[in-house]
Amino acid sequence: MNTKKFLSLSIAILVIITAAMPALAQGTQQPLKIGVIQLVEHAALDAAYQGFIDALAYAGYVDGETVTIDFQNAQADQSNMVTISERFVKNGSDLILAIATPAAQAVAAATTDIPIIFTAVTDPVEARLVESLEVPGVNVTGVSDAGPIDEQIALFLELDPEIKKIGILYNSSEVNSEIQAKQAEEIAKELGLEVEMGTVTSVNDIEQVLLSIANDADGIYLPTDNTLASAMANVAKVTEEKKLPVIAGAQSMVEEGGLATIGLDYYKLGLQTGAMAVRILNGEAEPATTPVETLEDTDLMLNFTTAKAIGYTFPKKLIDEAAIK
Repeated sequence: MNTKKFLSLSIAILVIITAAMPALAQGTQQPLKIGVIQLVEHAALDAAYQGFIDALAYAGYVDGETVTIDFQNAQADQSNMVTISERFVKNGSDLILAIATPAAQAVAAATTDIPIIFTAVTDPVEARLVESLEVPGVNVTGVSDAGPIDEQIALFLELDPEIKKIGILYNSSEVNSEIQAKQAEEIAKELGLEVEMGTVTSVNDIEQVLLSIANDADGIYLPTDNTLASAMANVAKVTEEKKLPVIAGAQSMVEEGGLATIGLDYYKLGLQTGAMAVRILNGEAEPATTPVETLEDTDLMLNFTTAKAIGYTFPKKLIDEAAIK
């Protein structure tokens, strides 16, 4: 891990939330209610949630003591998201955390009054969650997980300058995934790479769609797609058999079978989201006027286990540059 960057981010967040503690000491008699809706269980979103919880705890907002946190996993089901959102509104939540775009859209449709903080949302404007990044204008704001797609696609050519064609796989029903896939396609073509798009609508589609594009591709790109992130074992089963390098949008996806990424640490994303929530809980900020933030701290991550499985050897230059190996 890039220790210097992590310490700088952690110190900055601790300064924000520590400064807020005097206000917390004067808090209400009844614990505040925080509802948390997470789209689906997978490593990246789990890490974002843990970072959020830790940031709150650092500021004195401890579950079961000064706050009551109602965590709900929607299991990637739209009807679950609607039910959970309505539950949070009915129970009078003081703040709602939405983890991933579909979850945030469901909660935003359920209330225009309760403050909503999102995390792991790629493009909140395109998802119609906020009016603009600078001035959300509604009861919603948060921290985007938009990653360096241009650097990720360029990484294919650093892995192998002879790569000619890549496959891009994503869930066509997720707005955030579609946005990233289109950006990746444009960037790849600008770099002279051929592109074949593959879309899935559920985990059950992954192996079949991957097999349909694997024979003609020299590599596979996966955006920070929640369906794919929750089923990296399915992806790895095909790509390891076909000896294909996979560049993924999130570090957790590389940990679970991808080859490499220049990606975000979702725990740090959650920490930053939690620090924003503290300001709002303390009455120091309002969602409508709190700009959407991004996490610009990225690292090059390599998976040597996957490299061995596909018979690949990393260039020394990448090994020297990698912060996470």
